[in-house]
Amino acid sequence: MNPRGKIIRVRDVMKTEFDIVDGRMTVMEALRTMNHVETKTLIVNKRDENDEYGMVLITDIATSVLAKDRSPYRVNVYEIMSKPLLPVDPDMDIRYCARYFERFNLSRAPVVENRKVIGIVSHTDMVLRGLVKYEELDI
Repeated sequence: MNPRGKIIRVRDVMKTEFDIVDGRMTVMEALRTMNHVETKTLIVNKRDENDEYGMVLITDIATSVLAKDRSPYRVNVYEIMSKPLLPVDPDMDIRYCARYFERFNLSRAPVVENRKVIGIVSHTDMVLRGLVKYEELDI
């Protein structure tokens, strides 16, 4: 709970606009399809219902492609993605989510409900959209 007693949940602060790409796309193709650059994240779609989602962060592209002087036209998303992901429940209190991030060294994570990604949450979202926003609203 925040100082005023209201629980701030992940669903209250998560970003609901994000990009889903196919793991077989090249990094350049995936970057060109990004509509929501502010998330700095690409969710990699499941190949089928028995598969799991993957995720590529802008930092993954910087360290695995750019820094290693690899061609973004020749590297496929699946080569640099993280999979399986550690999901976050949309009803989780952001305090516990922050602890979860610390425990598993995460900077952002997919928010999953009924095995579908419904959002992405990051430290920034929890602090700026959670703590600061709710304090400003005097909730």
